[in-house]
Amino acid sequence: MQSTDQNQPLVPSVPETPAPAPVTAHSLRTEIRVWTRDLLIAIGLALVIIVFLYQPVKVEGTSMAPLLSDQERIFINKFVYRFEPIQRRDVVVFWYPLDRSKSFIKRIIGLPGEKVEIRQGIVYVNGHAIQEPYVPPQYEDLSDFGPVRVPKDSYFVMGDHRISSNDSRVFGPVDSKFIYGRAVFAYWPVDHFGSLSTTEASSTNSK
Repeated sequence: MQSTDQNQPLVPSVPETPAPAPVTAHSLRTEIRVWTRDLLIAIGLALVIIVFLYQPVKVEGTSMAPLLSDQERIFINKFVYRFEPIQRRDVVVFWYPLDRSKSFIKRIIGLPGEKVEIRQGIVYVNGHAIQEPYVPPQYEDLSDFGPVRVPKDSYFVMGDHRISSNDSRVFGPVDSKFIYGRAVFAYWPVDHFGSLSTTEASSTNSK
């Protein structure tokens, strides 16, 4: 009778790895539905943010060239000033004080209570000249203006294209209740696509 050697080493058995379950058409459709649902939710949230927080504005005129050109499209933030104060150099959108059917967009120069004066094109606030790198030399207006005291709850605004801007030098300071947004983003034309900092501006419906 043939015997088995008890000292022969045993070979350990290796459990077999189960094969992955095949992807069925049903599971693929389910995954596509989940991705589609998440995409639609993201698009919906983006639209809500744009509709309720931002407003598209078309720039008309050249009163703030060269930053924004005629017919350029931008977004404004309509709620920013509910959470933070208006600051010098902000680019704001407001109802034109002399015709509230029109909107203007200009740069904040003087704050409430400040004295604004222009001498040979240089803007002085409370007797101190302010730096304005956003005004190119070829767009400077070398005439004099003021001095004027900005009333309480009002702002002195000017366009960057000083020789072609209808602003507070013409219609006076703007009451804060007329200011309804800050320029934040340019989206058309595509070569101007990008964020608008507080050192940038233009005007809509300005003559």
